[in-house]
Amino acid sequence: MTDCPKCHYTRTPDDNHIPDGICPACGIAYNKYRAAQQAASVQTDEADDDIEVEYLPDETLKDKIMILLFDVPERIDPVVFRSRAICYVIFFIWGWWFISTNGSWTDIGSSFLHSINLAFHEAGHVIFIPFGRFMTILGGSLFQILVPLIVMIFFLRQHDNFEASIMLWWCGQNFIDISPYISDGEYRGLPLILGMGEESHDWGNLLTMLDMVEKAYYFGRISFIIGSVIIIISLAWGAYVLWRQKKHTLPW
Repeated sequence: MTDCPKCHYTRTPDDNHIPDGICPACGIAYNKYRAAQQAASVQTDEADDDIEVEYLPDETLKDKIMILLFDVPERIDPVVFRSRAICYVIFFIWGWWFISTNGSWTDIGSSFLHSINLAFHEAGHVIFIPFGRFMTILGGSLFQILVPLIVMIFFLRQHDNFEASIMLWWCGQNFIDISPYISDGEYRGLPLILGMGEESHDWGNLLTMLDMVEKAYYFGRISFIIGSVIIIISLAWGAYVLWRQKKHTLPW
């Protein structure tokens, strides 16, 4: 005898007065119920497929970083590429020149880039005033390092990773720029702007407050080494991006 697919009632001879396709207990039509269940099952499977596609694993963090740092447009104008190549050569030579100074204040301070960095340095003192005396003093050196990083992030968000590599270069150069200032913290002999006296020496004051003024030279060397490493990394990054862009450069 037929079992009802819904209530599982089993027909008996006493149910002969009820049509074979109808359940005597719950009254459903067997075929219609089964068809409805099958249709509902198909819709559920389709919905599950949609959900599976919707929640497919996205790009990994590593993939996103690689795209952010090294992805290049499908087509690049040859004039743009050559301009970037020339720019790279300039920063390559300039970067190695800064590294070759070995932290000499005479060389670093004579660069016109020092004057640009100095403007951001002084602005940093003002910006960090709300955070107390220590941060106000540190804010000068800190801000001149942060500015290139902020601009680098902007370029990365615009998918201009070659320009971002130049901003990383500038960040490294700023570490080199402040290295002789840090090293001078113990002796306070470097000339300061506007004729300010040694009492206004940022790193002399900072390291005195930290009771580490006798280690000024070593902190200065660390800053120089960090800057040199960052410059080398930026040059490697820029070279790789240019190499990838060359393959996508349109012919003249």
